[in-house]
Amino acid sequence: MSDLVLSEVEDHVALITINDPDRRNAVTARSCAALRDAVESAEADSDVHAVIVTGAGKAFCAGADLSALGAATEDGLRVIYDGFLAVAQCRLPTIAAVNGPAVGAGLNLALAADVRIAGPSALFDPRFQKLGIHPGGGATWMLHRAIGPQAARAALLFGMRFDADAAVRHGLALAVAEDPVAAARTLAAGPACAPREVVVATKASMRATAHPGTTDLDLHHLAVEVEIRPQVESIESPEFAARLAAARRK
Repeated sequence: MSDLVLSEVEDHVALITINDPDRRNAVTARSCAALRDAVESAEADSDVHAVIVTGAGKAFCAGADLSALGAATEDGLRVIYDGFLAVAQCRLPTIAAVNGPAVGAGLNLALAADVRIAGPSALFDPRFQKLGIHPGGGATWMLHRAIGPQAARAALLFGMRFDADAAVRHGLALAVAEDPVAAARTLAAGPACAPREVVVATKASMRATAHPGTTDLDLHHLAVEVEIRPQVESIESPEFAARLAAARRK
Protein backbone atom coordinates (compact mmCIF):
# COMPACT_ATOMS: atom_id res chain seq x y z
CA MET A 1 0.00 0.00 0.00
CA SER A 2 1.33 3.47 -0.91
CA ASP A 3 2.44 5.81 1.85
CA LEU A 4 0.02 8.29 0.26
CA VAL A 5 -2.68 6.36 2.10
CA LEU A 6 -2.16 4.90 5.58
CA SER A 7 -4.31 2.22 7.15
CA GLU A 8 -4.47 0.82 10.66
CA VAL A 9 -6.95 -1.51 12.34
CA GLU A 10 -7.90 -1.16 15.99
CA ASP A 11 -10.90 -2.62 17.82
CA HIS A 12 -12.46 -3.90 14.57
CA VAL A 13 -12.29 -0.45 12.93
CA ALA A 14 -10.02 0.44 10.00
CA LEU A 15 -8.76 4.03 10.01
CA ILE A 16 -7.72 5.05 6.49
CA THR A 17 -5.79 8.32 6.23
CA ILE A 18 -5.02 10.16 3.00
CA ASN A 19 -1.44 11.13 3.70
CA ASP A 20 -0.32 13.95 1.43
CA PRO A 21 -0.60 17.00 3.71
CA ASP A 22 1.84 19.17 1.74
CA ARG A 23 -0.58 19.02 -1.18
CA ARG A 24 -3.63 19.18 1.08
CA ASN A 25 -4.36 15.54 0.22
CA ALA A 26 -5.18 16.39 -3.39
CA VAL A 27 -6.55 13.55 -5.50
CA THR A 28 -4.05 11.91 -7.83
CA ALA A 29 -4.06 8.62 -9.75
CA ARG A 30 -1.68 7.14 -7.17
CA SER A 31 -3.69 8.24 -4.15
CA CYS A 32 -6.94 6.97 -5.73
CA ALA A 33 -5.40 3.56 -6.38
CA ALA A 34 -4.01 3.44 -2.86
CA LEU A 35 -7.35 4.45 -1.37
CA ARG A 36 -9.15 1.71 -3.29
CA ASP A 37 -6.54 -0.82 -2.14
CA ALA A 38 -7.02 0.27 1.48
CA VAL A 39 -10.81 0.04 1.32
CA GLU A 40 -10.73 -3.36 -0.38
CA SER A 41 -8.18 -4.63 2.17
CA ALA A 42 -10.50 -3.54 4.98
CA GLU A 43 -13.44 -5.31 3.35
CA ALA A 44 -11.39 -8.48 2.94
CA ASP A 45 -10.28 -8.47 6.58
CA SER A 46 -12.81 -10.40 8.66
CA ASP A 47 -11.60 -8.51 11.74
CA VAL A 48 -12.82 -5.16 10.32
CA HIS A 49 -16.46 -4.17 10.93
CA ALA A 50 -16.33 -0.45 10.00
CA VAL A 51 -14.15 2.03 8.12
CA ILE A 52 -13.17 5.63 8.94
CA VAL A 53 -11.62 7.86 6.26
CA THR A 54 -9.79 11.08 7.13
CA GLY A 55 -7.01 13.36 5.88
CA ALA A 56 -3.57 14.08 7.28
CA GLY A 57 -2.74 17.63 8.28
CA LYS A 58 -5.15 20.54 8.02
CA ALA A 59 -7.21 19.42 5.00
CA PHE A 60 -9.53 16.48 4.48
CA CYS A 61 -9.05 16.52 0.69
CA ALA A 62 -8.46 19.55 -1.54
CA GLY A 63 -9.98 17.88 -4.59
CA ALA A 64 -8.45 16.78 -7.86
CA ASP A 65 -4.89 17.81 -8.64
CA LEU A 66 -5.36 20.67 -11.10
CA SER A 67 -2.70 19.44 -13.53
CA ALA A 68 -4.35 16.01 -13.70
CA LEU A 69 -7.78 17.60 -14.02
CA GLY A 70 -6.69 19.85 -16.85
CA ALA A 71 -5.37 16.89 -18.83
CA ALA A 72 -8.26 14.57 -18.01
CA THR A 73 -10.23 12.71 -20.65
CA GLU A 74 -13.19 10.51 -19.79
CA ASP A 75 -10.80 7.74 -18.73
CA GLY A 76 -8.79 10.22 -16.67
CA LEU A 77 -11.90 11.40 -14.86
CA ARG A 78 -12.81 7.82 -13.99
CA VAL A 79 -9.36 7.47 -12.41
CA ILE A 80 -10.07 10.58 -10.32
CA TYR A 81 -13.42 9.08 -9.26
CA ASP A 82 -12.00 5.68 -8.35
CA GLY A 83 -10.92 6.42 -4.79
CA PHE A 84 -14.18 7.88 -3.53
CA LEU A 85 -16.20 5.33 -5.50
CA ALA A 86 -14.36 2.62 -3.56
CA VAL A 87 -15.70 4.20 -0.37
CA ALA A 88 -19.19 4.49 -1.85
CA GLN A 89 -19.13 0.82 -2.88
CA CYS A 90 -17.80 -0.45 0.46
CA ARG A 91 -19.99 -3.15 2.05
CA LEU A 92 -18.97 -2.04 5.55
CA PRO A 93 -20.28 1.04 7.40
CA THR A 94 -18.14 4.07 6.51
CA ILE A 95 -17.53 7.35 8.31
CA ALA A 96 -15.76 10.41 6.92
CA ALA A 97 -13.93 12.27 9.69
CA VAL A 98 -13.75 15.63 7.91
CA ASN A 99 -10.90 17.39 9.68
CA GLY A 100 -10.64 20.34 7.27
CA PRO A 101 -11.69 21.50 3.79
CA ALA A 102 -13.37 18.92 1.55
CA VAL A 103 -13.30 20.49 -1.91
CA GLY A 104 -14.62 19.25 -5.26
CA ALA A 105 -13.62 15.60 -5.51
CA GLY A 106 -12.81 15.84 -1.80
CA LEU A 107 -16.44 16.72 -1.14
CA ASN A 108 -17.37 13.68 -3.21
CA LEU A 109 -15.15 11.57 -0.97
CA ALA A 110 -16.94 12.85 2.12
CA LEU A 111 -20.34 12.32 0.50
CA ALA A 112 -19.39 8.75 -0.42
CA ALA A 113 -19.30 7.79 3.26
CA ASP A 114 -22.42 6.69 5.13
CA VAL A 115 -21.89 9.32 7.85
CA ARG A 116 -19.79 12.49 8.14
CA ILE A 117 -18.34 13.94 11.35
CA ALA A 118 -17.07 17.52 10.93
CA GLY A 119 -14.12 19.03 12.75
CA PRO A 120 -14.34 22.72 13.73
CA SER A 121 -12.39 23.75 10.61
CA ALA A 122 -14.31 21.52 8.19
CA LEU A 123 -15.52 23.18 5.01
CA PHE A 124 -17.68 21.43 2.44
CA ASP A 125 -17.07 23.22 -0.85
CA PRO A 126 -18.33 21.90 -4.23
CA ARG A 127 -16.06 24.34 -6.14
CA PHE A 128 -17.08 22.89 -9.52
CA GLN A 129 -18.85 26.02 -10.72
CA LYS A 130 -16.04 28.32 -9.59
CA LEU A 131 -13.59 26.27 -11.67
CA GLY A 132 -15.96 26.40 -14.63
CA ILE A 133 -16.57 22.66 -14.80
CA HIS A 134 -19.63 20.44 -14.58
CA PRO A 135 -19.99 18.31 -11.40
CA GLY A 136 -18.89 14.71 -11.73
CA GLY A 137 -18.59 11.44 -9.91
CA GLY A 138 -22.25 11.40 -8.97
CA ALA A 139 -22.03 14.70 -7.06
CA THR A 140 -25.51 15.84 -8.13
CA TRP A 141 -27.11 12.64 -6.86
CA MET A 142 -25.03 12.42 -3.67
CA LEU A 143 -25.82 16.00 -2.66
CA HIS A 144 -29.52 15.57 -3.38
CA ARG A 145 -29.52 12.44 -1.24
CA ALA A 146 -27.59 14.05 1.62
CA ILE A 147 -29.19 17.49 1.94
CA GLY A 148 -32.27 17.63 -0.28
CA PRO A 149 -32.92 19.47 -3.55
CA GLN A 150 -32.92 23.08 -2.36
CA ALA A 151 -29.61 22.99 -0.48
CA ALA A 152 -28.06 20.79 -3.20
CA ARG A 153 -29.05 23.35 -5.83
CA ALA A 154 -27.75 26.17 -3.66
CA ALA A 155 -24.42 24.36 -3.55
CA LEU A 156 -24.08 23.32 -7.19
CA LEU A 157 -25.93 26.16 -8.96
CA PHE A 158 -25.09 29.06 -6.63
CA GLY A 159 -21.76 27.99 -5.15
CA MET A 160 -22.94 27.72 -1.54
CA ARG A 161 -20.33 26.30 0.84
CA PHE A 162 -20.97 24.78 4.25
CA ASP A 163 -18.84 25.28 7.34
CA ALA A 164 -19.08 22.71 10.12
CA ASP A 165 -22.15 24.19 11.82
CA ALA A 166 -24.00 24.78 8.54
CA ALA A 167 -23.19 21.24 7.48
CA VAL A 168 -24.94 19.90 10.56
CA ARG A 169 -27.94 22.21 10.07
CA HIS A 170 -28.41 20.97 6.52
CA GLY A 171 -27.80 17.29 7.31
CA LEU A 172 -24.48 17.17 5.47
CA ALA A 173 -22.70 16.18 8.70
CA LEU A 174 -24.02 14.28 11.67
CA ALA A 175 -22.15 16.31 14.28
CA VAL A 176 -19.27 18.69 14.93
CA ALA A 177 -16.46 17.34 17.09
CA GLU A 178 -13.19 18.90 18.24
CA ASP A 179 -11.51 15.61 17.30
CA PRO A 180 -13.56 14.14 14.43
CA VAL A 181 -11.51 10.93 14.28
CA ALA A 182 -12.11 10.25 17.98
CA ALA A 183 -15.82 10.97 17.52
CA ALA A 184 -15.88 8.66 14.49
CA ARG A 185 -14.23 5.91 16.55
CA THR A 186 -16.92 6.31 19.22
CA LEU A 187 -19.65 6.01 16.59
CA ALA A 188 -17.92 3.04 14.95
CA ALA A 189 -17.95 1.18 18.26
CA GLY A 190 -21.54 0.20 17.40
CA PRO A 191 -20.75 -1.98 14.38
CA ALA A 192 -17.42 -2.96 15.94
CA CYS A 193 -19.31 -4.72 18.73
CA ALA A 194 -21.92 -6.33 16.48
CA PRO A 195 -21.57 -9.53 14.44
CA ARG A 196 -19.87 -8.61 11.18
CA GLU A 197 -22.35 -10.54 9.04
CA VAL A 198 -25.24 -8.64 10.63
CA VAL A 199 -23.53 -5.31 9.98
CA VAL A 200 -22.87 -6.15 6.32
CA ALA A 201 -26.39 -7.49 5.79
CA THR A 202 -27.99 -4.44 7.42
CA LYS A 203 -26.12 -2.05 5.14
CA ALA A 204 -27.07 -4.15 2.11
CA SER A 205 -30.72 -4.08 3.17
CA MET A 206 -30.68 -0.31 3.65
CA ARG A 207 -29.24 0.09 0.16
CA ALA A 208 -32.00 -2.09 -1.26
CA THR A 209 -34.94 -0.58 0.62
CA ALA A 210 -34.15 3.11 0.08
CA HIS A 211 -35.55 2.80 -3.45
CA PRO A 212 -37.25 -0.61 -3.79
CA GLY A 213 -36.34 -2.35 -7.02
CA THR A 214 -32.88 -0.80 -7.18
CA THR A 215 -29.96 -0.01 -4.86
CA ASP A 216 -28.18 3.23 -4.09
CA LEU A 217 -25.16 1.85 -5.97
CA ASP A 218 -27.30 1.52 -9.10
CA LEU A 219 -28.44 5.13 -8.74
CA HIS A 220 -24.91 6.37 -8.09
CA HIS A 221 -23.66 4.57 -11.20
CA LEU A 222 -26.43 6.17 -13.26
CA ALA A 223 -25.51 9.61 -11.90
CA VAL A 224 -21.85 9.09 -12.81
CA GLU A 225 -22.80 8.20 -16.38
CA VAL A 226 -25.21 11.15 -16.71
CA GLU A 227 -22.56 13.62 -15.49
CA ILE A 228 -19.42 12.42 -17.20
CA ARG A 229 -20.02 13.65 -20.76
CA PRO A 230 -20.91 17.26 -19.79
CA GLN A 231 -18.00 17.24 -17.34
CA VAL A 232 -15.59 16.19 -20.10
CA GLU A 233 -16.99 18.89 -22.40
CA SER A 234 -16.58 21.54 -19.72
CA ILE A 235 -12.97 20.49 -19.05
CA GLU A 236 -12.21 20.71 -22.76
CA SER A 237 -13.66 24.24 -23.03
CA PRO A 238 -11.53 27.40 -23.46
CA GLU A 239 -13.23 28.88 -20.39
CA PHE A 240 -11.93 26.12 -18.13
CA ALA A 241 -8.45 26.39 -19.69
CA ALA A 242 -8.40 30.10 -18.84
CA ARG A 243 -9.56 29.50 -15.26
CA LEU A 244 -7.06 26.69 -14.83
CA ALA A 245 -4.20 28.90 -16.05
CA ALA A 246 -5.29 31.64 -13.62
CA ALA A 247 -5.40 29.15 -10.75
CA ARG A 248 -1.92 27.88 -11.59
CA ARG A 249 -0.54 31.45 -11.60
CA LYS A 250 -1.82 31.85 -8.06
